[in-house]
Amino acid sequence: MTSNLQDAFRALREGKFVLIFDSDGREAEIDMVIASEKVQFNSIRTLRKEAGGLICTTIPSETWEKLDIPFLAELFAESYSKYPVLQELAPNDLPYDTKSAFSLTVNHRHTFTGIPDRDRALTISEFSKLGKRISNMGAEEAREEFGKEFRAPGHVFLLNAQPGLLSSRRGHTELSTALLTMAEMYPSATICEMMGDDGKALKKEKAQEYAERFKIPYLDGADIIDAWESSKWSE
Repeated sequence: MTSNLQDAFRALREGKFVLIFDSDGREAEIDMVIASEKVQFNSIRTLRKEAGGLICTTIPSETWEKLDIPFLAELFAESYSKYPVLQELAPNDLPYDTKSAFSLTVNHRHTFTGIPDRDRALTISEFSKLGKRISNMGAEEAREEFGKEFRAPGHVFLLNAQPGLLSSRRGHTELSTALLTMAEMYPSATICEMMGDDGKALKKEKAQEYAERFKIPYLDGADIIDAWESSKWSE
């Protein structure tokens, strides 16, 4: 693996950020990424102030499948007959994607409104702890634990990573989850798009300057895909 990837693994294990650019042919956006298990309130503050997009937390397929967490688009589709407007709103016109990763929004039950930095940090860090804890549980027990600790809707947006990760989809959800997998951490990333002062997504060149200035590892999606395809996890 490249030294840049090794730097990214080291940063993630130390609770620091990495930047990921998906590709010019997709969203062409930069996400600021941190391991969910390392999230603290100042991590959320950094994402909110320095990135500025939507703060989301990825879920590996082995976790969301056990917890039976649906894709939001699937919930909408099942409600078409009752709420026809949902069918009119189907995201069938996106040139870069056909599968939205969006799932539930949640708050930890020990939060109040759920939106302050400390509330969201608690929700995210406790969700990652739950993900690790339920690996040896049956599905029913795991769902009970999920319900005891979390409520929905909430203020943390969960993203279901596709089974097979980069063999199925190559969005930031799968890129960041694959990166955490290769770093041998619990494969949940908390991610946020970086916004520019011009009202658009931050340009790639500006993100590279930011990464260099603050000594943050920067990765192109292609770097992660190449490493993944040659790794034991892609088999």
